[in-house]
Amino acid sequence: MEEQNKSKVQVVDIQFRPGQKVYYFDPANIVCNAGDHVIIDTARGPEYGICVAGNHMVQPSEVVAPLRPVLRIATEQDEKIAQENQKKEQQAFAVCTEKIKEFELDMQLVSAECAFDGSKILFFFTADERVDFRELVKHLAGVFHTRIELRQIGVRDKAKMVGGLGICGRPFCCISFLDDFQPVSIKMAKTQNLSLNPTKISGTCGRLMCCLKYEQEAYEDLIRSSPKLESFVDTPDGRGTVVELDLLHQRVKVRMERNPEIIASYGNTQIAILRSGKAKKTDEPIPDDLAPISGTAKREKNEEQLHLAPIRFRSEEEAVPQTQEAPEQPAAESQPRHNRNRRRGHKLPVQKQEQAPQQQKPAQAQAEGDQPKPLRRNRNRRRPNKNANKTQE
Repeated sequence: MEEQNKSKVQVVDIQFRPGQKVYYFDPANIVCNAGDHVIIDTARGPEYGICVAGNHMVQPSEVVAPLRPVLRIATEQDEKIAQENQKKEQQAFAVCTEKIKEFELDMQLVSAECAFDGSKILFFFTADERVDFRELVKHLAGVFHTRIELRQIGVRDKAKMVGGLGICGRPFCCISFLDDFQPVSIKMAKTQNLSLNPTKISGTCGRLMCCLKYEQEAYEDLIRSSPKLESFVDTPDGRGTVVELDLLHQRVKVRMERNPEIIASYGNTQIAILRSGKAKKTDEPIPDDLAPISGTAKREKNEEQLHLAPIRFRSEEEAVPQTQEAPEQPAAESQPRHNRNRRRGHKLPVQKQEQAPQQQKPAQAQAEGDQPKPLRRNRNRRRPNKNANKTQE
């Protein structure tokens, strides 16, 4: 903490006129409190000012070099000089106004300021065009016997110096807290979807209101996450065209493609952009089946309505009874094999031929109520040759 405090700079906040800009000054080992009247050193010489904030620390980057010092706390003599200068300023303002009318100059006098040491008087005025005020300066110098300066300012500077209330009912922002004027354009009013009526978006000074700049960044962020006008989008109820945007609530109004009379409101997260912005001649047509949101909803409904029975193939149907009647599988499988062999002209071996009826016996016995039939004699069995035995004897 001590290292951070060493890197900071001690300053005091001084204001020359009520409502004007606040400047940093070096206290120069003088303790100043808010509300104190002080004499400070400026480029124009010593000036009379009011302390807005006492001694405090700021970052060096916030200080504009060179940092001029506070000369002293204002004394009674300094207070008297300040009061005399205020009377001189009022007199100079009245005299200058009469001279402007006398010379018929197209200019409006705003204020007159007298230097603390009385070395010069500075007049501020506004004008639409360039004004030749050389004769006016000569007459004013002859009246006050001091140096005369005339400075042309803008209408915004005039509002800041004069002060007043805005259309919101509060004091002007330029008097309250704005240090410098920031550029404001009509594009900001369009971005914020405001009325382009000059009387509604202009301030007392006749220029666009400074408060249009405050929310510009927020509106730009909202626009990035919202579709453009006349964009073609898909919604849960079907496809349509965006006809209105609500940036603050992040919602859009969509005119349906199939029913143009219907305009529905949806959130930005409920739609899918199929075409950004207005259609161009070079754009390709959007396919009718391109509906990422409404299309999925229709498919889900159709799937809920359809209840299809499970499909069974022929091979599966044959496999079911075979699994239930396991003992009959070998007999059923052996018969087609025998038929194939007979067709091809092959003779079955004796062992296989004898095994087939043995395997069929249990199955037939179970079918007929466990009453097996007597075995038939195999006709293919070779009989002994009686003639061969006689010859041997």
